[in-house]
Amino acid sequence: MFGGNVMNEQRSTIDVSQVEVQEILKKYDPESRFRILQGFPRLLMKVWLIAMSVFHLYTAGGGFVQSGVLRGIHLSFALPAIFILFPAVPNKKNHNYVAWYDCIFALASLISAGYIALFYTEITMRGAAVLPHDLWLGYILIALITLGGMRVIGKILPFIGLFFLLYCRYGFYAPGIFQIRGYSWTRIIQHMYLTPEGIFGVAIGASSTFVIIFILFGAFLNSSGGGRFFSELSVALAGGAPGGPAKVAVIASALLGTINGSSIASVATTGPFTIPMMKRVGYSPAFAGAVEAAASTGGQLLPPIMGAGAFLMAEFLAIPYVDIIIAATFPAIIYYFAIFATVHFRACKDGMQGLPKSELPDIRAVLRKDGHLLIPIAIIVAALLMKYSPVKAGFFGNVSIFVICQLRKHTRLGIRAILGALEEGARGSLGVAAACAIVGLIVGTTSLTSIGMTLSNNIMDISGGKLLPTLIMTMVACLVIGMGLPTTANYIVCSTVVAPVLIGMKVMPIAAHLFVFYYGIMADITPPVCLAAFTGAGIAGANPLKTGVLATRIALASFILPFSFVYGPEVLLHGASFLPLVITLIACTMGVVALSAAIEGWLYRPLGIIERIIVGGLAIAAFVPHRELKVVAIIAFVCVALYIRFSRGTVQPVGQN
Repeated sequence: MFGGNVMNEQRSTIDVSQVEVQEILKKYDPESRFRILQGFPRLLMKVWLIAMSVFHLYTAGGGFVQSGVLRGIHLSFALPAIFILFPAVPNKKNHNYVAWYDCIFALASLISAGYIALFYTEITMRGAAVLPHDLWLGYILIALITLGGMRVIGKILPFIGLFFLLYCRYGFYAPGIFQIRGYSWTRIIQHMYLTPEGIFGVAIGASSTFVIIFILFGAFLNSSGGGRFFSELSVALAGGAPGGPAKVAVIASALLGTINGSSIASVATTGPFTIPMMKRVGYSPAFAGAVEAAASTGGQLLPPIMGAGAFLMAEFLAIPYVDIIIAATFPAIIYYFAIFATVHFRACKDGMQGLPKSELPDIRAVLRKDGHLLIPIAIIVAALLMKYSPVKAGFFGNVSIFVICQLRKHTRLGIRAILGALEEGARGSLGVAAACAIVGLIVGTTSLTSIGMTLSNNIMDISGGKLLPTLIMTMVACLVIGMGLPTTANYIVCSTVVAPVLIGMKVMPIAAHLFVFYYGIMADITPPVCLAAFTGAGIAGANPLKTGVLATRIALASFILPFSFVYGPEVLLHGASFLPLVITLIACTMGVVALSAAIEGWLYRPLGIIERIIVGGLAIAAFVPHRELKVVAIIAFVCVALYIRFSRGTVQPVGQN
């Protein structure tokens, strides 16, 4: 049983700080700033969101709807809900009041997006020729997705979208190689509004299919007690180890983060439970917040779901999603192994103990109680391995969790809980829908103009055609683009604008896309704008910037590992013979352990400056794309570790203090 004092203490902590956590979440996550409606508006919006979820479950389950119609209906559901649920100015006195202009915006967005759904066949038959009313409806929809995006995801992405849109029209004023002839507003509206190259392109297509289906899966899993189960399972597995609460945070955040798809929301969900436990055993507030932020952010790198972003990758690359899972598995394991090693070495260095055995749950009791909640995840994995589409696999997951949670009384979902999950899932998809609609403007600009090719050529010219400088510039670009953007939108922008640069330099396509995917996600913990770290700092009561710096340091391996995708694609388990594969995997594992030891200054005992430099140098050598050097680094590290282990007989081994 999980009846010890620690659980009671943590529940009390969560209850006391829940309002504060919600305020922190609202501060850093615009999607949490929705209105609390009352009366008829509440009932209307509840029915609207439930209808949205039911419609998408119907289409995922086999109900045939043309792709263009589906995308139009999806945006017709999402945009009106955004204007009713999200105020133009959050936290003002009448925050929860729906203004008259919000109703007008909602109606106008329903008409302008619904027009595409209703007349999709007619528009296609006339070759997307622009009629006078098409032009005005296009203007209206572009304005509304911009205004709606500002409400639900912040101002950065909408301003970027507007910049690209204006570039289409006024690019003849751009300097040098960026100058284009410019297009008329009629041509721009036709491209962005009436064709599948703009607003209703691949981005909103992703939002209307697998993204919303997996957001719904997360909502159903949370309603049935999945979050509680992951927390209890994590404590049972790692709570008793040195610095156990930090390891609990790593495991729980990984399990939740892969399904959640939002590092900020994941921190806000598991952080109130894990951060107080970490502080209790001796971790500093900033370090506790940083561990939670780094672990939650990495959830989107962890198969099988990867926050739905990797489903887009499979679509862009036109390869089975199983190939993405295979390629992403080992890097994700290395990422979490590095965090695990860092918190372990910190715990040993500071003499931290784990939770008392009397306060730990019995793992068998936890699995007996809630282990059935793992079955829907296993069903999703099995469906993907059986070559079902991600949408169909997500549908199977939603159906199975509904059925399986009924097996036990404490996880059983009644009508109210089911309706609540449907509402929560639809509301959770609104930010992604708005972001994908705006990203359509960016993608549409790259297909209408030569901006994508121009950026690629410019980067290659600056780098002199050399791969390493190109990779470094690509890394910086992804980190900058990722500041403040949702993961899905961030990946679409980076894969459209930046990834072609790498592919043009003969980098394997899946390696190029995973490269930009990783660095886009790492923006959530990279200062100066690191929203996941800021959220963790708010919960921990720590300095936000210091927490961000520590989160970057804890996840430092993730800033080196993507270079291995390019120089040593064996790490992606792709096309390597047995011996090179084994050497690469051992070298990467050794490298992150050595890097963590060098950062924390501990390996069996405290390390001196020279020892840290040597161990750190061996860590870097392990990632260098040279097989013989990797072997030398592995052997040298084993020798150094043995020397450190036995050089001072009075020093306790790791894990014994």
